[in-house]
Amino acid sequence: MIPTLSQRPVYPFTAIVGQERLKRALILNAINSRVGGVLIRGEKGTAKSTAVRGLARLLPSITVVEGCPYSCQPDRPAGLCANCQARAVGAPLPTLTRSTRLVELPVSASEDRVVGSLDLEHAITEGQRRFEPGLLAQVNRGLLYVDEVNLLDDHLVDLLLDAAAMGVNTVEREGVSISHPARFILVGTMNPEEGELRPQLLDRFGLAVEVAGLNDVASRVAVIERRMAYEADSHAFIAAWQDAEEQLAGRIVAARELLPAVRIDSSDMAAVASLCLELGVDGHRADLTILETARTHAAWSGRVSLGVEDIRIAAELALPHRMRRQPFTDIKLDEQRVGQILERSGKPADAGQSDEVKKKGDVGEQMERGEGGDDSSGGGSVSPVGSAGTAEASQTSEKSTGGKQFEADQLFRTRRLEGQGDKRQRRAPGKRTRTRSTRKQGRYIRSQRVPRVTDLALDATLREAAIYQRKRRDELAHTIGLPHRRRPRVLIRRSDLRQKVRVRRTRNAVCFVVDASWSMAAEERMQATKAAVLSLLRDAYQRRDRVGLVSFQRDYARVLLPLTNSVELAQKRLQTMPTGGKTPLARGMLTAFELLEKARRQDSEILPLMVLLTDGQANVAIGSLPPQQEAYQIADLIAAHEVRAIVIDTEHPNFERGLSRMLAEHLKGSYYRLEDLSDGGLVQAVRRQMQL
Repeated sequence: MIPTLSQRPVYPFTAIVGQERLKRALILNAINSRVGGVLIRGEKGTAKSTAVRGLARLLPSITVVEGCPYSCQPDRPAGLCANCQARAVGAPLPTLTRSTRLVELPVSASEDRVVGSLDLEHAITEGQRRFEPGLLAQVNRGLLYVDEVNLLDDHLVDLLLDAAAMGVNTVEREGVSISHPARFILVGTMNPEEGELRPQLLDRFGLAVEVAGLNDVASRVAVIERRMAYEADSHAFIAAWQDAEEQLAGRIVAARELLPAVRIDSSDMAAVASLCLELGVDGHRADLTILETARTHAAWSGRVSLGVEDIRIAAELALPHRMRRQPFTDIKLDEQRVGQILERSGKPADAGQSDEVKKKGDVGEQMERGEGGDDSSGGGSVSPVGSAGTAEASQTSEKSTGGKQFEADQLFRTRRLEGQGDKRQRRAPGKRTRTRSTRKQGRYIRSQRVPRVTDLALDATLREAAIYQRKRRDELAHTIGLPHRRRPRVLIRRSDLRQKVRVRRTRNAVCFVVDASWSMAAEERMQATKAAVLSLLRDAYQRRDRVGLVSFQRDYARVLLPLTNSVELAQKRLQTMPTGGKTPLARGMLTAFELLEKARRQDSEILPLMVLLTDGQANVAIGSLPPQQEAYQIADLIAAHEVRAIVIDTEHPNFERGLSRMLAEHLKGSYYRLEDLSDGGLVQAVRRQMQL
């Protein structure tokens, strides 16, 4: 059950210091895959990956059908794949026992690599179905680990969550369909600073926890000591923790065996329903997840009925990520209120809980006894998903920045920036700009002939073949002498095959360039400017764009945020952006241009967009040219490199000099006044200018 020392060393799960909520969520999923997986959010270096890999070594061995690519369970006929069902007729299936697999999904994985692929060319020309299994076939009855799940294409996350919920993976191409069992524990990890998951996808994860670094000296020292011991002699370190690993693995097996006997009564359902209603949680998935998680926790605790503590723990894991409805909102689950609601439900706090179970304590307490392992102590700083806000963002003093900070008021609704149509084929997904796609997704618009067909356009193929049918049937009859009634109805040659051409939307790289000079330092205008950027940031969040932020003041420009998927991080940097000094307009534009060009070199499929918020006045030059002339020269350079641009004029209407309008002309971009953002004019004008 527990790996031997000859296997590749993995840091023991029980040796992880603190992080009890993380370990609890993983263990509950290991006991019951119907909990729905777990999403682990947290900064780098907080044992996310270590915990997942350590858990995989605790999972019990499984018996599989020998030779089956889907690891079918031989004693469950209803769950067998089609091939195993055919083999089972008249003879027992050959079996073997092996360890539970951990399959790691790379961020760059294609859809075919994940779900498998059908060779349609072979199916049409040879009349046989041929399926190439993907990662979901390998992970059936195992653990699927997706590191940086927030960087994975949204449609792939949808596929994974659908398969995890249904327990079946279905691949369909042009009416040809293959299904196979795909039951697995799904674990995703992410660093929120690298981008967020859409709320619709967050809701599909059963549980979610947010982890942070340990916040007391003793725990951090314990981490250092254990890690150094592991690096010095990993086999000896693993051997020292072998007993604890065996104990925990045995307890997981016992909980699995007890789980079917755990009862859920009407009072449990009423308590959970009341909790979700009072907290304003949308939909019914939260209710079902809490009950399934509470049931699993009861089995883990050795009980066959639910107590209020089981429901409380389940709610703390299943609710916070479902309570977040908008970007930039700070949602924190009020655990005290959860307790009060459950108390009002009338369910006794110790229902069904024996003295023996009370002595066992919380998850991992036996392993970490004496180390302060629970969530409220130094064993690990853990908070519910969504609790991270802007309040803890570092504040830069006026003295150190040479300027004043202004907070953004909520002045504008979200405004959409529609991207310009693009004719190049792209693989990177997005939601804003229409582009041709080489993936098997998007709207099918026409067909074309290619050397190798991977996305068959069946209608076009049949049309191409139709005009040759009589001639081909006659040739076939003449060659092999088939009677008319036995001739194939449709004869297709490889030369007939056509590939689909699809259109989908791709992402933009949006760089906000904000004038932070004294000319912009009037409080009302700076608040309005930040509110405008915040409005556009929300649009970027919805459209899955990468976002960067550049400010310029005094005699320099600074990249406050490199291009990232985390618009929340951009919002934090925007809120603390200082102002003051002169206006190095050329340097600000050049810095943003270099940032966008670097992104385009790294990913040729991305579409760059510069959003410049300024009054258009320049009074600091990089070289020997007059500042205003130099700014226009840099603008001409940016336009020549086909970087799309939008200029938002922040000058007060009473003092308009037309400088921003002239700048927009040099950039060959769009021009709007700051006031245009508040009346819906921006969205309409941008669509007219940038759509196909």
